[in-house]
Amino acid sequence: MSKETLDFGNGRIGRLFAAMFIPTLIGMVFNSLLNICDGMFVGHGVGSDGLAAINIVAPLYLVCTGIGLMFGIGASVIGSIRLAENNVKGARLILTQAFITGSIIFGIVILVSLLFTDGVLALLGCSERLDGLATDYLLWILPGLVFLYLQCVGMMLIRLDGSPKYAMTVQIVAAILNIFLDWLMVFPLGMGIKGAAVATSIACIVGGLMVLVYFLFFSEKLKFIRVNVDRSSVFKSLHDVGYMAKIGFATFIAEVAIGVTIITGNYVFMDRLGENGVAAYSIGCYLFPLIFSISNAVAQASQPIVSFNYGAGKTDRVRKALNIALAVASGCGVLISIGLWQGAPLLTRLFLEPDVPAYDMALHGLPLLGVCALFFAINITFIGYYQSIESAGRSIVFMLLRGIVFLIPGFILLPGMLGNDGLWLAIPVAEALTLLVIVAMYIVNRRKSCCR
Repeated sequence: MSKETLDFGNGRIGRLFAAMFIPTLIGMVFNSLLNICDGMFVGHGVGSDGLAAINIVAPLYLVCTGIGLMFGIGASVIGSIRLAENNVKGARLILTQAFITGSIIFGIVILVSLLFTDGVLALLGCSERLDGLATDYLLWILPGLVFLYLQCVGMMLIRLDGSPKYAMTVQIVAAILNIFLDWLMVFPLGMGIKGAAVATSIACIVGGLMVLVYFLFFSEKLKFIRVNVDRSSVFKSLHDVGYMAKIGFATFIAEVAIGVTIITGNYVFMDRLGENGVAAYSIGCYLFPLIFSISNAVAQASQPIVSFNYGAGKTDRVRKALNIALAVASGCGVLISIGLWQGAPLLTRLFLEPDVPAYDMALHGLPLLGVCALFFAINITFIGYYQSIESAGRSIVFMLLRGIVFLIPGFILLPGMLGNDGLWLAIPVAEALTLLVIVAMYIVNRRKSCCR
């Protein structure tokens, strides 16, 4: 397996960023296309109730993804710093701890979901009409969740090991397999929403196994090592795991915030517009991961560069990496907004037929939702930067602002002020307010640094 020569400490920042960003972006876009295709197949093969049922279960799936990304980001940041310190064994220990811890957590999540399925769905806001579809979807995605975790963590650490193209390959293979199996099981085999869930589980299993194969046979520096189980080693492992979670917690909040966005939106759309409103909103929820993945590709591409140079004390290189990331994020955000404004009819038609009530609701709402893209892209880049320099507190605060503190009041207050348009504008307003806070604090901190 060929390796890219990525000298994070001395290579040109622009070339390093491009080497990381392009394969990361391609892999994440394929994941987003998978999400969109899944919605297309369910929307046309099952109907608007199928879309609404998946939207009910989606927050749990996002929480699981968030756990994976939390430990993935945390392990990658700490691993980058250990490698900058020439502590390869320490980096390998972090890798091993991350894989073991998450596997245990996901085992618990799966067990609870199996034992208390009705309670979990009720907590997620499921209506009686959607209960059967949501139950089928939930139960059949559970087998793939542990492997989903392995893939989330593995993507970060494979890139850190110098193989961003292999990470891209894992994502592409899993996405294409999922898309094919979605089509096969929903249409020719007629398995409906259960088929869509089975397809997702199989794709997760394949992606997770590809990650394991890489670290078992092909990795250069990051490999599994034996973890001691004596008392002092266990306490050290718990400390390391806690620090990983602290560093990556903002990313967990990001996924949870999407889940909160979906749950809160489901409640308010259901209250004002009924199941058709939830179906229309679900199209925005299917497209939002595309916005997130492109923006997150910028943050993830810059993370090992920033973390390595931060660990090596090269502040000028850290600042240059941030500036490049912000410029790319801004361009991506503008393009996404234009795409949602101009492409709303095509995007809506991908999921629903024009004769269903949810179609017109989505056609009107998607351009309003598209306002958020530029603000969101810059916010995620800044949050990723603060994670990369071990400033977990700031990253957590900013993520809470955009995902909960500003968002939930927006969903509650804006519909009363703007009518149904306020439902769609709650997310853009929350992102814009968060960006104002981030920029203000960044300027204040830079001035303080200059005055020292």
